[in-house]
Amino acid sequence: MFIYNTLTKKREKFIPLEKDRVKIYVCGPTVYDDAHLGHARSAIVFDLLRRVLLQLGYSVEFVKNFTDIDDKIINKMKQTNKTLKEITSLYIKSYKDDMSKLNILEPTLEPKATKSLDHIIKFIQDLIDSGYAYKIKDGIYFDTSKDKEYFSLSHKQDDEQMTQDRVKKNDEKRDPKDFALWKIVTNDELAFESPFGKGRPGWHIECSSMIDSFLAYKDKEYQIDIHGGGADLIFPHHENEAAQSRCHSNKNLAKYWVHNGFVQIDGEKMSKSLGNSFFLKDALKVYNGEVLRFYLLSTHYRSNFNFNEVDLLASKKRLDKLYRLKKRIHTHTHTHTHTHTHTNFQKQILHDISDDLNISLTLSKIDEMINSANEILDKEPKNRAFKQEINANLEFIQKLLGIGYQDAFEYFQFGVSAKEKDIIETLLQQRADAKKNRDFKTADEIRDKLLSMNIKIMDTPLKTLWEKSE
Repeated sequence: MFIYNTLTKKREKFIPLEKDRVKIYVCGPTVYDDAHLGHARSAIVFDLLRRVLLQLGYSVEFVKNFTDIDDKIINKMKQTNKTLKEITSLYIKSYKDDMSKLNILEPTLEPKATKSLDHIIKFIQDLIDSGYAYKIKDGIYFDTSKDKEYFSLSHKQDDEQMTQDRVKKNDEKRDPKDFALWKIVTNDELAFESPFGKGRPGWHIECSSMIDSFLAYKDKEYQIDIHGGGADLIFPHHENEAAQSRCHSNKNLAKYWVHNGFVQIDGEKMSKSLGNSFFLKDALKVYNGEVLRFYLLSTHYRSNFNFNEVDLLASKKRLDKLYRLKKRIHTHTHTHTHTHTHTNFQKQILHDISDDLNISLTLSKIDEMINSANEILDKEPKNRAFKQEINANLEFIQKLLGIGYQDAFEYFQFGVSAKEKDIIETLLQQRADAKKNRDFKTADEIRDKLLSMNIKIMDTPLKTLWEKSE
């Protein structure tokens, strides 16, 4: 496998720190609001990376944190008069529900800052004791001048005007680049007890501490194999993580740093149904989660993504073809495969996706497979062995890309409400009764009524199946 390493700015062969085992840490959301499309894309990118590694035979430990101590959460507490736990529990549940609809695999572990305070405090104390951190009036700061490799990840140049202060300049800091490890709180805002004074941890220290506590190798050159997140995290978040972890453990944090591009909304190509909403929950009301996953997956992970509904609908039609093939081989008989032997097609797409997650080439090979399969099925509709091979390929695509999990007919029923489904099922039963009584005139009238509702039906030996037409 090859992957682009932000640290070296090169595409590199992936060699894990330990044979057949990979440790990945991805920065999760700050839980003060619902997930947006940027969260969705990052989650899908690293879910894809994880799935590829699994198919290559690696055991993968995948950790994604929840930042549940942050100024944005505190502001939300003030706005809503809700407790920290009420707000964070609400948005963690919302995030996990959204991720489930996108077929994101559950992380191995999901640590929270609030549950890691003891280790965070110890981590900071270790940095103070070793001379890498110092205390001033408003908190504990990391001394960036003590880290000779600072800027090695972001490749920025040392700029005396650069500051890490988000709100106002702090003249007490030794260097404008120095960043807070612990913020002293003197008012009635959320705070926790510590040897440094009552306060709360800085953002960057949370992830370094969690990696050290839950995931890090203690006997390797690097603590973990892969650290990932959005490109917006390279500086200052990941740069600062790398610095404080390097100084704390005398080893580098990650061997490979992987970052996905931004998501932008194209307002000119957004329909009224979605508007310019950036929230994932709004998109999931209008589109099947797999459609969104497939669309967000279809652009290379390092490229910026311009989200618009014109392209989304075109992407959906591409996914529809996969589901129509799935429907075609399952309509008359269900084919199940129990072989673990990869077909040539499976070997090819695994090879392609293993080249820095080359999704374009991978999807083009899937398109070719679908077109070829349909041509063969046109000529040999009862070729059971071929259907089993195609079914195996579709199951492999499920595992590798996280698409194609749904029943083929249910996929085409998306957007039909429960009430509408009840009406449709009632009409189908009435039609079945009419056919049983040889009342074909009534049966045809019911079919026409369903067509007027944009519902297409298909009679099979087992039952009548239906789908929503475009």
